[in-house]
Amino acid sequence: MATNLLIRYPKLLEIGHLNGHNRIKSLRGVFNRDIQDNPMFKFQRKQINPTSQDGEVPMDTLFKHLITEVRDEKTKKREFDFDRSVRLHWIKYHIDEQKKGNMMVFSCKDPNGNRTYIYDKDEKYVIILEPFRVKSEYYLLTAYYLRRRNVKKIENKYKRRLPELL
Repeated sequence: MATNLLIRYPKLLEIGHLNGHNRIKSLRGVFNRDIQDNPMFKFQRKQINPTSQDGEVPMDTLFKHLITEVRDEKTKKREFDFDRSVRLHWIKYHIDEQKKGNMMVFSCKDPNGNRTYIYDKDEKYVIILEPFRVKSEYYLLTAYYLRRRNVKKIENKYKRRLPELL
């Protein structure tokens, strides 16, 4: 489990052999290191904050969101997502802008508000930030591996991008 703390982009975390409890424990270790316990978790000098829903602890909500996806639109029930989870350590790598080539970083207006996208074209991976009420901060909304048609959605958003990052 501790070996996942040593894995770096573009390798994937090794969680397939772990039972549910140990898998969450290993992922939480990566999350705590990269996000929760990281006072320098910033994108372009803007602090990144978790979002909060239904009175839950914001970091717990964010962690659950980053390793699960909605599988039933009616109930909005979230279930474990292997593809998101094995890439959890990629978030910090991209937020720190360590990858220089084949990236699309842009903001655009969405039906749910303004969003900033960090899209790794090689790995088909996107991180979505929302500007915080204060312009000098962001909310981390989500991060995930893009499957087939979602690649086109991001490319279409890029075509509608705003002239500058929000």
